Amino acid sequence: MSKKFLGILLAVALITVFGLAAAPPAAAAGPIKLTYSCFFPPTHIQSKLAEAWSKEVEKRTKGRVKVEYYPGQTLTKAAQTYDGVVQGLSDIGFSLFGYTRGRFPLMEVVDLPLGYPDGVVATKVVNAVYEKFRPKELKDVEVMYLHAHGPGLLHTKDKPVKTMADLKGLKIRSHGFSAKTVKALGGTPVAMPMPETYQSLQKGVVDGAVYPLEANKGWKLGEVVKYATLNYAMAYTTGFYVVMNKAKWNSLPKDIQKIIKQINKEWITKHGQAWVDSDIEGSKFLISKGGKLIELSPAEAKKWVATVQPVLDEYAKEAAAKGLPGKEVVKFTVQVLEKLKKK
Repeated sequence: MSKKFLGILLAVALITVFGLAAAPPAAAAGPIKLTYSCFFPPTHIQSKLAEAWSKEVEKRTKGRVKVEYYPGQTLTKAAQTYDGVVQGLSDIGFSLFGYTRGRFPLMEVVDLPLGYPDGVVATKVVNAVYEKFRPKELKDVEVMYLHAHGPGLLHTKDKPVKTMADLKGLKIRSHGFSAKTVKALGGTPVAMPMPETYQSLQKGVVDGAVYPLEANKGWKLGEVVKYATLNYAMAYTTGFYVVMNKAKWNSLPKDIQKIIKQINKEWITKHGQAWVDSDIEGSKFLISKGGKLIELSPAEAKKWVATVQPVLDEYAKEAAAKGLPGKEVVKFTVQVLEKLKKK
């Protein structure tokens, strides 16, 4: 090899070394960005918890993950939230099973009128059902966590309901199995999501609605209803989900997945307790607006329980027709609920 050629090689090497040294460092990879869609308005405690979850993820990942939170149906409507997550319109979604009747046939068992005492118990029940049966209906997303509201009760605008006879013919806003319950009790169910309920009550489109006491303040419904019938013996609940797009979840580093899973466990408890606290606030708000709480007599309460029993039986049959363990899941749900009510 000639000295001239060696000199050329040395010159090229020196140019390469100095060139690399002078080049600016490669830009650090930016944070992982996730979008989160929630139908609750930003002022609602459940929306505030969802936003707090988002901030906690950013905090514990030390900024490696940033969550862009969209409350109040600004990204996807309540009934479209789940499909929006599956299709990638949002990475994370928070809504409820009951808005898409029949889409989640196994998880709908939680919404039956079983006599839920509060949101903490209801939240434990919905998670117990999910952990026990791991339904295929949720296989196309990564479930973050589930929770459920406190006792779903009957509220009316002008007419107090003390007996089933009082309910006959009244148009009652409801959804999913709560609509079947209203029908069994003699009312006329009118399907609509919560964001439309205030205006519908105000304009007289419906005579009442079924929802937990918290909504009297959380959704300001205590301004447009006068009576709450405390039919606790057959009170229903509604199961809520927080889910993430499957592909997006799988793309996250394992250590970040671990962090999020830990936060999820903590937020289950937070949501359950928030439902309890907000039911108390909702009750106070209704009374402050001149509303009245009506307690059913023991005999009337038993009558209501017996009247809605066919709703449970129908669910079991429909679930079995879809190849699901209808009777087993109803039995399990009732057993878990009764066990928790005794604690």
